[in-house]
Amino acid sequence: MATRQSLQRRVLWMVLGAVAAVWLVTAVIVWREVQHELDELLDGHLAQAAALLVVQQSGESIEHDSTPDAPTLHRYAPKVVFQVWHEGVLVRRSAQAPLSPLADHDHGYSAQVIDGQRWRVFSTRGDTSDVVVHVGESVSARTHILTSAMRSMLTALGLALPMLALLIWWAVRRGMTPLAELARTLKGRHAEELAPIELAHAPTEMTPAIEALNALFVRIEGLLASERRFTADAAHELRTPVSAIRTQAQVALMSTTDEPRQHALQATMAGCDRAARLIDQLLMLARLEAGDAPPLQTTDWVRLTRTVIADLADKALDKAQTIELDAPAQRQAMGNEPLLMALIRNLVDNAIRYCPEQAHIIVHIPAEGLIQLTVDDSGPGMTEADLRRLGERFFRASGHVASGSGLGWSIATRIAKVHGCQLLAQRSDTLKGLQVAVVARSDAPSSALQ
Repeated sequence: MATRQSLQRRVLWMVLGAVAAVWLVTAVIVWREVQHELDELLDGHLAQAAALLVVQQSGESIEHDSTPDAPTLHRYAPKVVFQVWHEGVLVRRSAQAPLSPLADHDHGYSAQVIDGQRWRVFSTRGDTSDVVVHVGESVSARTHILTSAMRSMLTALGLALPMLALLIWWAVRRGMTPLAELARTLKGRHAEELAPIELAHAPTEMTPAIEALNALFVRIEGLLASERRFTADAAHELRTPVSAIRTQAQVALMSTTDEPRQHALQATMAGCDRAARLIDQLLMLARLEAGDAPPLQTTDWVRLTRTVIADLADKALDKAQTIELDAPAQRQAMGNEPLLMALIRNLVDNAIRYCPEQAHIIVHIPAEGLIQLTVDDSGPGMTEADLRRLGERFFRASGHVASGSGLGWSIATRIAKVHGCQLLAQRSDTLKGLQVAVVARSDAPSSALQ
């Protein structure tokens, strides 16, 4: 497994790295700027010193009352090492100046190396063309001044950097407090506690994560509730057929003649069939309530309806009932064949099961428009009170003796919803019994229904 990294440590290192990088870049920029300004300053000193020497040299050959003003060759001016050359002869110099010329030209700035020492030199001519003035400064002196100035500044910045790092560490740790609080909240929760998380001081960046967690809790709560309902439904409904099967088995064991034993065994088989059908319905309902979206493809609803009616024909013939299919040759729409067959089978099977003998059943599919399947029967129908209770689990209308679990309507409703439809039950205007219609919802995507 990959080693997990601390988010706080990662953010801290990233911020400190960014600050250090900015600090280094700033130090380099400051160094260059200070060096440039220092060179400007000291070059100005050289130029001003040269100007003073020119004035002094000029004053020796003219009257004092007409001494010219010192020319402003630069904005800065200290005293520096100098040389005055007249017709190639060194006539004046400072004590620290070398005997050889500081420069080999007579105008402007230059960098010279004399006796292994580097010099920054400013040269200019005097009031006559045969006089040359050189003013120079050792480059090592400039470097020493720059180093001293930068050392003071960088020392201050170096002391400030650890303090800045400490403040950043504190700020990051403080900023991560809501995450730590969220972790403590989740760690301290009971496994079945699915109430929404509420953090009073959570920042806006954590809101999507908290909302996603709360939505996850809602889905988990729905799944747990579905699982509990399934368990309760199975325990509630399987108790009856299992008890009936056990009773019939006991009757068969105690029977001493073939006829009662045969009757008990047939009842046992019927009870097993009923339990198997009930288990299938419970499993289908559990899968539908889990919210798994089944794959949909182009399906012929008419073909599926014919298949279902053919499968249930024997059951209808046993009760002398007639089933009529009123539909076009085919009707294509998006759907899931196994689920649609279960939906149609539930509706037609309920009509056969709860209608009396010699009843008439009509299954109708329109030729165009939104898909709508209706099942009309000539049975006794349902009262308004019973119609309002349709959809309740294990509810069965009063006055019916046919066996059933009461789950068929719940299953059919869920399948219809998957296909963008809803189930409607009302009194049949055609056969005066019950009419159940699969009607497309107004908010359903038309591509799945047409």
